[in-house]
Amino acid sequence: MERIAMSQQERDWLDWLKRAGEGQVTQRFAAEKMGISDRWVRSLLVEMKVKGDAVVVHGLRGRRSNRRIGEEIRARAMEIVKSPDWHDFKPTFASEQLAKLHQIQVSKETVRQWMIADGIWQSKARKLREVHPWRPRRSHYGELVQWDTSDHDWLEGRGEPVRHLVRMIDDATSRSWGRFVRSDGTRENMGVLWEYVTRFGRAVDYYTDRDSMFAVAPRPGESQQQRRAADRLTQIGRALRELGIGWIAAYSPQAKGRVERSFLTDQDRLIKELRLAQVKTMPAANDFLEKQYWPEWNAKFTRPARGGEDLHRPLAEGFELGSALSHVEHRIVTNNYTFPYYSKNYQIARQDVQAGMKRQSIRVELWLNGDLKARYQGRYVEISECGIKPSPAPKTSSRQAVRKDHNAGGKSRWMDGFWNQPSPPLWQAIADFK
Repeated sequence: MERIAMSQQERDWLDWLKRAGEGQVTQRFAAEKMGISDRWVRSLLVEMKVKGDAVVVHGLRGRRSNRRIGEEIRARAMEIVKSPDWHDFKPTFASEQLAKLHQIQVSKETVRQWMIADGIWQSKARKLREVHPWRPRRSHYGELVQWDTSDHDWLEGRGEPVRHLVRMIDDATSRSWGRFVRSDGTRENMGVLWEYVTRFGRAVDYYTDRDSMFAVAPRPGESQQQRRAADRLTQIGRALRELGIGWIAAYSPQAKGRVERSFLTDQDRLIKELRLAQVKTMPAANDFLEKQYWPEWNAKFTRPARGGEDLHRPLAEGFELGSALSHVEHRIVTNNYTFPYYSKNYQIARQDVQAGMKRQSIRVELWLNGDLKARYQGRYVEISECGIKPSPAPKTSSRQAVRKDHNAGGKSRWMDGFWNQPSPPLWQAIADFK
């Protein structure tokens, strides 16, 4: 006797059909309980005499679907997925790339089943990870931007090394922007911030980790109140304050989970897209980011904010962005209107010298393009390099100490015969000076 698998609804239908066939209930009553017409019940009763209990089972059960994808398309898709460049593609990304690059429109679930059947993908049971409290997204675009860097071999050893991706992602919409940089340093992160502010404006707050480029490490034994009173800032912290942008520290990777999860997506998708595009240099990688990856990412993964207003603010007219996004230190002006800066002395131009400038603090700015500028009381002054001050040579003279009355009452004779001494020609003196 053949065993027929039935659902609960099919079992109920069979029961009502048998009751109607045996005369326990009317066909109309059975039709009402089954939710079908009287005519359909009569038709099923006739078929039940031929098919038996299988009359309530759909006729297509166990048969190949008429919409089944052809074996030629499946074989072609699996041949592409098994190619070396696609060796680490997951089902979702493989489905998207098949449609994008080869015009094979297949759902991600179909690709997953094909990959499982061919032994190149294994279904994994999800495990419960550490639970962190849920935090709702911010309401407006530009209200909070998460900022972080991912260290990874993005070009997989092709061409020059490209390891650092600095990324900024809006908390409310997931809209993203970023750049590949040579190293994860203050100068490079300031450059990415410059581009972001120029393109989109000033966000309200930035959310970062407590890396040394963002936060000053607390001193031993220092209380929170003492740290707040000291108000020590890094170069990026000072730049954000001058730009009128707030800074919020994240105390765990999960706290800034949006940017952390986006890096996992990048390490899955971006690496493979760079491989398919045969990108081998950092300029080409950044060009790919700007023209292809970020537009596709923002079109696919962004979502509308709850609030319709964009909270990005433009820079004020006349604001010098290069001044804020520079390496800033303060020096003391000496009595001859110079100031030292990393083993070199710089002279303030005569026309910019002001009364009371001596022994005062001057702001020295090293811009991202390498220019060195100085600003005194909010106004830039012209400076020029004096050269490195030579260290004094040790005295080796054994002469007796000079008497305190060497001036002889204002009748010193040290200039006697000075103009009668032979001197070199002017051209030779200038050449020796150079």
